[in-house]
Amino acid sequence: MALVVNQFRCLYTHIDPSWILATSSAFALGLIVRGLLRPRKGARIVRSPRITLLPGLSEEEQAKLPYPLDSFPGARDVATPYGTIRVYEFGPESGRKVLFVHGISTPCLSLGAVASGLAEKGCRVLLFDLFGRGFSDNPVDLPHDLRLFTTQILLALSSSPLPWTGSCSGKFSIVGYSLGGGIATGFTSYFTDLVDSLVLIAPAGLIRARHFSRTNKVLYSEGVIPEPILMHLVKRRLKRPISGPRTQAQTQDDTVSVEEAIQSETNIEANSTAPLSHAHPDITLERAVAHQVENHHGFPSAFMSSIRYGPIQDQHPLWQKIGRHLTNTKSKALVVLGTRDGIIHAEELQEDAAAVLDNNVEFRLLEAAHDVPVTRGDQIVDHIWSFWNTT
Repeated sequence: MALVVNQFRCLYTHIDPSWILATSSAFALGLIVRGLLRPRKGARIVRSPRITLLPGLSEEEQAKLPYPLDSFPGARDVATPYGTIRVYEFGPESGRKVLFVHGISTPCLSLGAVASGLAEKGCRVLLFDLFGRGFSDNPVDLPHDLRLFTTQILLALSSSPLPWTGSCSGKFSIVGYSLGGGIATGFTSYFTDLVDSLVLIAPAGLIRARHFSRTNKVLYSEGVIPEPILMHLVKRRLKRPISGPRTQAQTQDDTVSVEEAIQSETNIEANSTAPLSHAHPDITLERAVAHQVENHHGFPSAFMSSIRYGPIQDQHPLWQKIGRHLTNTKSKALVVLGTRDGIIHAEELQEDAAAVLDNNVEFRLLEAAHDVPVTRGDQIVDHIWSFWNTT
C-alpha cells in the first residue's frame, strides 16, 4: 500500500500544475454545459375542457353541455402555478361562510343541491372543481395527495373578494363529501383556527382495508403496470354501467373494486328529481361524469393519483387530532351517512369515527346510497341547519 502511495506522489510531482488546472476547468465547464443542455422537467399541466373543448363550440352548444359553465352563480377561473381552478361563490356576503369539497370522480355538481339550499338560508357558499375534474386543470406531475388538495383549497379561498382567512375574517364551515370528506378532515386538522364546523357526508378516510380487493391494490400500485396502459384501462372501465347500492344480501366484509367506489358517486336513483343546478335543472351527474371521462384529458390521471395518494384510508391520526380539538373546544362534528351505501358502511363508520373523534360527533342516517348529497340534498340541508343551531 505504501508503495502505491509513493508512486502516486511521484507521478503527481511530475505533472504540470497548469495542466491540472486546465483539465479541471474543462471538466467543470462540461458539467455546466451538460446541465444547461439537458431537458429539465418543468410543470406539466393538462388543461380542462374550458380550454381544449369550449372554444370550438357555439354558445348554444355550450349551454347544452352536461356541465355548463354557468351551472352556479359567481363563477370565476383562478389562474395558479398548478393550473386554473374553477370556483363558484354565491349567497349573501354577510352570511355564514361555507366551503364545499366534492368527491373523487365528479365535479362540484355533486354538492350543488346542498350548497344552493344553504345559500337560500343565508349562507355564503364556495364550491370549486378539484384538480383534473370539471373545469379545473390537472398538474399531472404532482401527486394528488392532501398537500396538493390543501394548497388548492387555500388558492380557491384566496381568490374570493371576501376574507376567508386571517384574523379579521372570522371562521368558516367546511362540508366534505366522499374523498372530499377525507380532504376536509385533513385540512381541518391543520387549520383548526380557520374552521368553526366540520360536516362530513359519506366521508372517506377511515375505510377499512378489507373492503378493497387485492387486484385493485396491485393494479393501482405505481410501476406495476405502464401508465399509458393503465390509463387506457381506467378510462374504459369508467365508461361501463354503474354499480348499484348495497343490498341486504351484501355483508360488511364484501370487497369492492376501486371503480365501483368511484362510480357509486354517480349512481343516482332513477326517481330522483333533485336539481343539481337551478340554472340547469335537467343536468345529471351521470352525464356530467361520462362527458368528463371523454373530454377532460387530465381526469384519468387525476383519478389514479387520487387513489394512490389521496386521503382515502388510514387517516386515523388526523381524525384523532380533530377529536382532541373538539374536546378542548367542547364542540362536535356532524357526519351524514346513507344506510344503503355500498362504499362507506354506516355501521363501521359510526364506530370508527366515534372512536377517533372522542365521541365528539353526531350522526344522521338517511335512506340512500353513496349518492346521498344528490338524492337527499334537501334533507341534508335541514340536518346541517338544525345541527348549527343546536350545537
